[in-house]
Amino acid sequence: MSILRELPYLVYADAQGRIYNHSYLKTVGKSGEQIVIPKPQDFIPLPEGSKLFFLPQCPPVGYDEKKGHVYLVDTLPFRRDEPCYGVAAFMSPGYARLLLPAVEYSQKDYLLPLWAYTAVGWYEGRYWVPAFLVEDNSHWHPSQYDDRTLLPRVKEKCKRFSKNRLLQHLKICATEYHCFAAKNAFYERWEFPVPTSPACNARCLGCLSWQEEEGCKASHHRIEFTPKVEEIIELALPHLLYAEEPIISFGQGCEGEPLLAGETIVKSVKEMRRQTNRGAINLNTNGSLPEVVAKIIDAGLDSIRISLSSARPEYYHRYYRPLNYDFNAVKTSIKLAKEKGIFTMINYLIFPGLSDTRAEIDALKQLIAETGLDLVQLKNLNIDPYWYVKEMQLPYTAGIGMEKMVEELKEEFPDLKFGYYNQYLAQE
Repeated sequence: MSILRELPYLVYADAQGRIYNHSYLKTVGKSGEQIVIPKPQDFIPLPEGSKLFFLPQCPPVGYDEKKGHVYLVDTLPFRRDEPCYGVAAFMSPGYARLLLPAVEYSQKDYLLPLWAYTAVGWYEGRYWVPAFLVEDNSHWHPSQYDDRTLLPRVKEKCKRFSKNRLLQHLKICATEYHCFAAKNAFYERWEFPVPTSPACNARCLGCLSWQEEEGCKASHHRIEFTPKVEEIIELALPHLLYAEEPIISFGQGCEGEPLLAGETIVKSVKEMRRQTNRGAINLNTNGSLPEVVAKIIDAGLDSIRISLSSARPEYYHRYYRPLNYDFNAVKTSIKLAKEKGIFTMINYLIFPGLSDTRAEIDALKQLIAETGLDLVQLKNLNIDPYWYVKEMQLPYTAGIGMEKMVEELKEEFPDLKFGYYNQYLAQE
């Protein structure tokens, strides 16, 4: 891995989205709303498969090392009568960001789309981001998903299962939204997604499949039906029987809360496990209904991943805005899963300036100690940073840093695992 000798240079964009690097101002970032001057060693080369965005109406902030000051760059350095806009990176899967883009958000009159915006700079011919690798899994590398090989498989499989509504839904996810998991359904390998629920009992700020009119635009459409057990078995059972390292995964970004379709999932899991013990059956959920979680585990579930944006009830409720459940129900589900002996994960949606603050780290430690969970998935939260800070009512304070947070957790819980992806639990 390349190591920087000094901070990278600030990058910025014009109104047409053309990106430039500043001649002397350096890249800084934000932790929450607080400006943070990073260290050169915080940066890694921008991972392959990442994207760059420019942020209209959001002028960037740069750092003058000689003067020791930060400056707002609201006009183009080479054309003072034109506005200057910030630039952000969205990293490919497997990486955790350390800092948000250092831009001034207050001028913008729109909500940014649902991406995980990361600070980015330029040095010696390449882009750099403050981040670290959480987990490298070749199954999720973009090179594994070439539409030139995918599309013939989509056509053939949809013809073979022409009446299966679930497969028709996954076709849209694979070809229009380019979901890697949905593409696996047609490559017939690895993790196979099974969305089941059009309804939800939470109103998450960053929900990818449903947003209120005054919110930001959803990234994609939510499934509009609950598949029949027969439709699920028709696709999922052969995957368990024959696919390479198969995972059947209920609970996807293109649906609501799968526990609301609990009866369908229980019947599906029972039937799959009646016919084979091969592969892993996983449930991604908000953990809101412990009694339903128990039934699905008893049906033959192997692992569970429960979504969490904060280990503190007040911040959890501000993000998830739950309907008819609370944080205690979520904690009960985590405990219950461990007591019943299945592999238990949390999908921890991290945000610099909240997740790495002292109060949040202490709350997460307490949760881990009380539940004994097996793995923490570190996932960058996809959301407009300025909107999130306001809606969550975050204090004006910087975190200690995501890497330091992980170091503390590893020291206190040496058996705790960290990752980014669902785990294949070998059962042949």
